[in-house]
Amino acid sequence: MFILHKNSVVMLRAGVFRKIFEGVRWMSHVGSSKPMYRPSPMSLSELLHFGQKKCERKSFQFLNDEIPIRLAHIMREFEDLPKELLTMKSVKLVRSWYDLSFKEVQAFQDKDPDDKKVLADFSKTIQDILNRHSYVVETMAQGVIEMEDTYGMDDKISERIQYFLDRFYMNRISIRMLLTQHAALFGNISNHPRRIGHIDPNCDVIECVSNAFKAARHICEHYHMQAPDLDIVTAEGSKIVDFVYVPSHIEHILFEVFKNAMRAVVEFHRDKMELPKLKIIVAKGQQDLTIKLCDQGGGVPYKVQDKLFQYMYSTAPRPQYTGHDSPLVGYMDIDRFAHDNGPASLMAGYGYGLPLSRLYARYFQGDLVVSSMEGYGTDVYLYLKVNSSEANECLPIYNTTTSRMYEAEKVVSDWSSSTTWNQSIRTYCTAVKSKQPMITDKSIISIQ
Repeated sequence: MFILHKNSVVMLRAGVFRKIFEGVRWMSHVGSSKPMYRPSPMSLSELLHFGQKKCERKSFQFLNDEIPIRLAHIMREFEDLPKELLTMKSVKLVRSWYDLSFKEVQAFQDKDPDDKKVLADFSKTIQDILNRHSYVVETMAQGVIEMEDTYGMDDKISERIQYFLDRFYMNRISIRMLLTQHAALFGNISNHPRRIGHIDPNCDVIECVSNAFKAARHICEHYHMQAPDLDIVTAEGSKIVDFVYVPSHIEHILFEVFKNAMRAVVEFHRDKMELPKLKIIVAKGQQDLTIKLCDQGGGVPYKVQDKLFQYMYSTAPRPQYTGHDSPLVGYMDIDRFAHDNGPASLMAGYGYGLPLSRLYARYFQGDLVVSSMEGYGTDVYLYLKVNSSEANECLPIYNTTTSRMYEAEKVVSDWSSSTTWNQSIRTYCTAVKSKQPMITDKSIISIQ
């Protein structure tokens, strides 16, 4: 039996919530699937086709079934977090938001999908949920800071929190993708005429690169009074590289890596009159569309590279918390900026930019990889799926493996020196990267 904190018991419809949680518990014990209670990943192709049909009734029915399941899985996972973290005020606030959102969606469980008022009320509820969860990233981050300041944090707890945050934020990305897609199709969210919801059937990668660069340069010039220029190289000459994707995801992943590259270049060449340019190479193959960013910002040590994707790790000073009424004010939530056109703000400091960007890349089966040369610069590879039918959502599922991850003790090294490559054979195997595509028929676009 699952035991919830008191607020949950009061706020949730106990019968429905227990039914779904029992399904999640059943899955975790037998290690099998029960379709009714397992998240249903969608591919970009399916989301696009669904949006082109534009049937509000079917969207209502799907979300009415799917959103409570996705919420229940991550809400159950909260229970396995260290109790020191669960007692933090900011974490309690985040859990209360999820409890309330679960209750609000469940209120439509038995409603008539053919009733126009029901559909209108549902769209309003979706917008309320989106607004309520706008500051989840910052508030959860503040909870981690509160716990670290109050109790400290050892390696074991840090690993458990890292594991949870990856799954928690990926779950949030998936829920917001579905909700904002519905809102863009049937609600009040304005949308680009070429797009189906947030999906562009002919996503212009070069346009995404240019938009992200200009946004990052504006921030860099504001904080550093200068910024490097950019050259764009495409492997297909002047032919536009386009495919089915969510432009806002690409733009804001690139915004984050541009932002980091610009700061590195400016600081590494602070005494020079002219800054070396950034370089983007775009290659579209049979399976992958790869965007490579090269900078000459001095790079980072090899030992530091793995830390770049750890939450709360940053090479910039951490900005001061400004009070619980405005959690981490000024931090740019990549998801909120992408979907709600929120303002960009702080240049750096929280250490959430790269981890979240990698989650957005991995959400549709892509990846974000960093390779650096200390003393010279850094290359960042963004891998995206070319075939939209293969770009399936990557969703966290609570099961036996999940619960064991929170109980596992830290592995004692069986090597004389503990390094990232010898911690496990899995680390070694997954660290091997295929050769990068050779660039031919180059076309250079210079952005001044």
